[in-house]
Amino acid sequence: MKNISPHLKSILLFVFILFITPQSLLMQNKTGVNVIPKPTNITVKDGFYSLSESVKIYCENDPDINKTALLLRDKLKTSTGYDIEIISSAEPKDNGINLFLDESLNDLGKEGYRLKSTQSKIDLTAFTSTGLSRGIQTIRQLFPAEIESDEAVDNIKWEIPAVEIIDKPQFEWRGMLLDCCRHFMEPDFVKRYIDLLAYHKMNTLHWHLTEDQGWRIEIKKYPKLTEIGAFRTYENDSVYGGFYTQEQIRDIVKYAEERHIRIVPEIELPGHAVAALAAYPELSCTGGPFEVATTWGVFKDVYCAGKDSTFEFLQNVFDEVIELFPGPFIHIGGDEVPKDRWKECPDCQARIKNEGLKDENELQTYFIQRIQKYLEDHGRRIIGWDEILEGGIPKGAMVQSWRGVEGAIEAAHKKHYAIVSPTSHAYFNYDIGTIDLRKVYSFNPVPEILEDKFKMFILGGECNMWTEHAPQPTIDSKMFPRILAMSEALWTSEPDSDYNEFLNRVRNHYDKLKIQGVDFGPEAKPVSIIPAFDSNKNSFFVKLEAGEEDIDIYYATGGHEPDENSNKYSEPFEVDNTTVVKAKGYKLGAPYGDSVERELLLHKGAGKKVTLANQFSSHYNGGGENGLCNGILGGINFRDGWWQGFQFYDLDAVIDLEKHGQVKRIAVTCNQNMHSWIFMPQWVEFFISADGENWESVGKVINDISPRETEAVIKEFSVENLNAEARYIKVFAKNIETCPDWHPGAGGKAWIFADEIIIE
Repeated sequence: MKNISPHLKSILLFVFILFITPQSLLMQNKTGVNVIPKPTNITVKDGFYSLSESVKIYCENDPDINKTALLLRDKLKTSTGYDIEIISSAEPKDNGINLFLDESLNDLGKEGYRLKSTQSKIDLTAFTSTGLSRGIQTIRQLFPAEIESDEAVDNIKWEIPAVEIIDKPQFEWRGMLLDCCRHFMEPDFVKRYIDLLAYHKMNTLHWHLTEDQGWRIEIKKYPKLTEIGAFRTYENDSVYGGFYTQEQIRDIVKYAEERHIRIVPEIELPGHAVAALAAYPELSCTGGPFEVATTWGVFKDVYCAGKDSTFEFLQNVFDEVIELFPGPFIHIGGDEVPKDRWKECPDCQARIKNEGLKDENELQTYFIQRIQKYLEDHGRRIIGWDEILEGGIPKGAMVQSWRGVEGAIEAAHKKHYAIVSPTSHAYFNYDIGTIDLRKVYSFNPVPEILEDKFKMFILGGECNMWTEHAPQPTIDSKMFPRILAMSEALWTSEPDSDYNEFLNRVRNHYDKLKIQGVDFGPEAKPVSIIPAFDSNKNSFFVKLEAGEEDIDIYYATGGHEPDENSNKYSEPFEVDNTTVVKAKGYKLGAPYGDSVERELLLHKGAGKKVTLANQFSSHYNGGGENGLCNGILGGINFRDGWWQGFQFYDLDAVIDLEKHGQVKRIAVTCNQNMHSWIFMPQWVEFFISADGENWESVGKVINDISPRETEAVIKEFSVENLNAEARYIKVFAKNIETCPDWHPGAGGKAWIFADEIIIE
């Protein structure tokens, strides 16, 4: 093209871009169609529908449709200032906005809809009023962002592009868990999240209402549940708490019903019940006394399974819960139930004997089955966390799988319906460095290994907002923008998934969220350090990655704090020595987020093959098969990707140095986080060998870190000043196997976490 004029080059370039650029992207840029979640099918046409002061909404004379029409009218009227009238009509009109049911759309299901906008009108049709409700959210999102204003806005063209949309969800269950127990959420805040769920076509609010740290629902028959159980008192005599009156709950339930959001209340049992036991200690195995918990974790004191009075209490509670929540589902928890008190309780042991049960696991199943039968007799279906599978799942129960997807697979194989919300993708209380927007967008609630004939039992998924460390003002920044990815992962069919296209819509969606007052957080960790060891060069190659657009990264080695005078990152760089790499992001010339760091350790074992007697957890693989000798040290956060976790089993690793050589020092670094059941090994013993078969112990180090240490801690176990020749190194770290008796998770399987075996 050397001899082609610049003008002709420009024309050819334009034509080239026109033909290679996907039509959907051109239309996206041209029309500003940024609906989240993305509709199943959308066709953008020429022209726009313009809202005028004479606009009218036409709909059938049906109570549910009228409620939907009112919601749309109020939203449009508030921001435009137009006096919009709703008119009952037997059929659509040729002008205005039409909301009508259409029996021919039954293939779109309960929540599907068809939306057609032209220059003269908007036609929204669906098989049900719920479908119409979902469709009005799309109409809202098609208008300029200012449509979300809570006051009239001038000088705005209130128009939407001419489109034809046929839309329906991929999954029937699309939810969010809101934990209002660890931190109390005001009633208006709960309503606000119902609005935000509806806006993004989620359909379920899983409302966590009872816990060790607070009982949040008024029960008339048992007033002490809220008089005592709703408030916790700290050592400095400060009191924290709150609860929802039955009047407030009825109001919230009605608010949700109008927006076609189902509320599933969670009343925890048999565990996570300390707040209830503080109010009524006679329901425990020991008789108390108890105080509402002021710390997080799992507690030994649970409802007594041997006393009939326990079941009478819970049945009376559920009588009032049923009256308040007319929906078909009640979540009963069933997770993290230590069996210590039951093992020591004569009433519980008598129950096991009289009912012919094998052990305390079957006693838990008995407990849940008894409650399940009562609720079933009253027209309700129970949902429980995946622990309810232990000892045999109650007939008709639904399972919520949180410890990975294994619970969902087991439930489906037993022909029980499952909701999937694994910690790996759905726990939005985890920081953005652990679960970012891209990771949530990759979520598929149907496990890959699940056989086709069982996939029908996976209803969908939920994102979970646990609030141990998340008071009300922090919820937005944790939920958004990640809930946008969850809404699309659960609504839009998988073949349409395109993260970059989704990210473009998200960034165009931010203006709408701002006007709604959403204080959204980052899309990803602003800066990530991604090192890799190159065995051939005996050095590290370090990649720095920005989590968002328009972030400049500056870095420094040697542990120095980077600033704008440091090295500006442009491409991966080589590090051939032991050092600490630090990096920091800058956006629009200002620091963006905290600096991040990663320690790189060049040692004799780096890059060498590791053979493990016990397999690490797939959730904590620390860099894979040779992750314990990759030269990359983990940080204090055990979820940072560089720690290998071994649950219940010992760390038993052999490293092949490939040739004989002098060994002066061997060490292994371990992480302890008592609250997450991660403990230091009881001891670490180090061995050397010439042939990998005959071993000589060169030192044994006893742990001196208390398992009761409440803060996360890293310890290096080492043997020093060796003067040995060896080819093979063996490191054996003894797991304590189960959590100690004093621990909230007493009896549960304990973890060892290690990040590097160091050989010098």
